Amino acid sequence: MGRRLRPRACRISTRKFHMHPYRQFVESYERLYREGKDIPMGGFPNRAKAQIAADAPVALIFSPHPDDECIIGALPLRLLRQATMRVINVAVTQGSNKARQAARWEELQKACEFMGFELIQTRPNGLERVNPKTREQDPAFWKESVGIISEILKRTNPKVIFFPHEQDWNSSHIGTHYLVTDALKGLALTPYTVETEYWGQNNRPNLMVQSTVEDVADMVAGTSFHVGEVTRNPFHLFLPAWMQENVRRGSELVGGQGEAAPDWTFATLYRMRKWRKDGFEEVLEKGRLLPAEENAGVLFA
Repeated sequence: MGRRLRPRACRISTRKFHMHPYRQFVESYERLYREGKDIPMGGFPNRAKAQIAADAPVALIFSPHPDDECIIGALPLRLLRQATMRVINVAVTQGSNKARQAARWEELQKACEFMGFELIQTRPNGLERVNPKTREQDPAFWKESVGIISEILKRTNPKVIFFPHEQDWNSSHIGTHYLVTDALKGLALTPYTVETEYWGQNNRPNLMVQSTVEDVADMVAGTSFHVGEVTRNPFHLFLPAWMQENVRRGSELVGGQGEAAPDWTFATLYRMRKWRKDGFEEVLEKGRLLPAEENAGVLFA
């Protein structure tokens, strides 16, 4: 019998395999992220503030935690800069770590000053136990917190309110959703509602808002003022990539299944409705894409 031949091992040069343009493309992403860790956090000079009239329409941001106001702040920032609205951040909580609450308030003040947002504190050290469990199991405690939010709403009479959608994963984000909607019930207010997302994706967004490089850079810088949080988890460095991912999702979730993506780099997804008679009312017949050059105020005209 002839000698049995063994197949030769197939050798692939990993060097040749990785020598394509996208290797350099991805390496650039990683390099920028690593270099970003060496950029100072916070402490930047405040941006020149827009001249806002005292009686200008109000947009309230109900932030579950300090830093949310910057992370989801694409549309509020455009309302401030393009529509000269008063943007007021309501610090619903100051985090659950009591040892950090005072420091987080100081960081938040500096972040809002940088962004040009006004700021309201719900109570010293913020509200506590803002979550669905409290709403269900401690109605008296929950009612007290709802009352605080109701007073803020009545005092400011906002045209637009921002708050998380009901499935935003984090218990304080979900709790803030119900805290705001419970506070709206029974009030003679009909604000536009803009539900935000961060930890949990909203499966039914109807608004995609483009951001310029300048706005995104300011959102990153503003988030960096929350030094204690971004040291633990660099949310600010991940923000541009998250906003790029929003363009991918929003092109079809908002623009329509199978539609071509707009030639945008950065965007944020929202769900826009209006509050009327103790419930939400749809105001957009179909998904709306808001390009950077369009005045954001047209959404609420």
